[in-house]
Amino acid sequence: MEKFRANGKFLLTGEYLVLQGASALALPLKLGQTLEVNTLNINNGVIHWDAFTPKGFWFSAMLNKSDLTVRASDDMEKAEMLSKIFQVIKSLNPNILQEDCDYSFTTHLEFDKEWGLGSSSTLISCLSQWANVNPYEVLRQTMCGSGYDIACATASTPILYRLENGNPVVEATDFKPEFSDKLFFVYQNHKQSSGKEVKSFKERLKTNDFSREIREISVMSDVLSGPCLAGFDDFCAIMEHHEEIMGNCLGQSPLKTQFKDFQGVIKSLGAWGGDFFLAATKLPETEVRRYFEEKGLTTVFRFDEMVI
Repeated sequence: MEKFRANGKFLLTGEYLVLQGASALALPLKLGQTLEVNTLNINNGVIHWDAFTPKGFWFSAMLNKSDLTVRASDDMEKAEMLSKIFQVIKSLNPNILQEDCDYSFTTHLEFDKEWGLGSSSTLISCLSQWANVNPYEVLRQTMCGSGYDIACATASTPILYRLENGNPVVEATDFKPEFSDKLFFVYQNHKQSSGKEVKSFKERLKTNDFSREIREISVMSDVLSGPCLAGFDDFCAIMEHHEEIMGNCLGQSPLKTQFKDFQGVIKSLGAWGGDFFLAATKLPETEVRRYFEEKGLTTVFRFDEMVI
């Protein structure tokens, strides 16, 4: 048996604009996904796929080993995407799947699949590790995105991520704020489609280049990851300004407008409108949890619970 693992991710700064070259601060998470690969003592020309989440069985598929098309599945949409990923990986490394046997692939997601922490990026990373291919190239040929989530998948520290001429540049940082006990991640109870939001943002790029905003966001990312960050109040000011800039870029109101009475700062993470957000506050943890529970938001994590 071979086993592989990849980390989930949060994007603290640079959402959307990272696609245009902005420097983004990204956080690899303690929760991720594992992949186990086994060869079987039969040869029916089949790849067996079984996926699990913390709640149990997720979905299964059978692919034809010869052309990697779907033979059967209980979720054809997911199976077709899986088939596409396998076909790209096979084109990048023709030497995989050469043994005269069937193969069994089993994945275990370590977080709820609705949370938006990177079920797709961790899958691509794990399969790319197994096949010894470039995960950024697999991402490019299968899904849209900047690739910051692919970088987080194998990172051991927070990272600064940017694209230069379309190529990823990854720098490790020691972002570990001394005020981490004042930072919380809150789930909004619905998942956002990153692909749909990216497509919508690209429509806005037809009439805006956001060059000034890209420079500003890049400076914020650098300040947050360097020695110039003064403390919690400085951090909060940067988060508020970041939300204001991105709100103007997207033509949307910052998320804080939905939590006007919250004593602290609310910062969107990744695609606006879903998944998790950051809450930065001096309130005790019990009061933070009580506040969001009263809003119907019961999934709340401390910074140190989630970030590597």
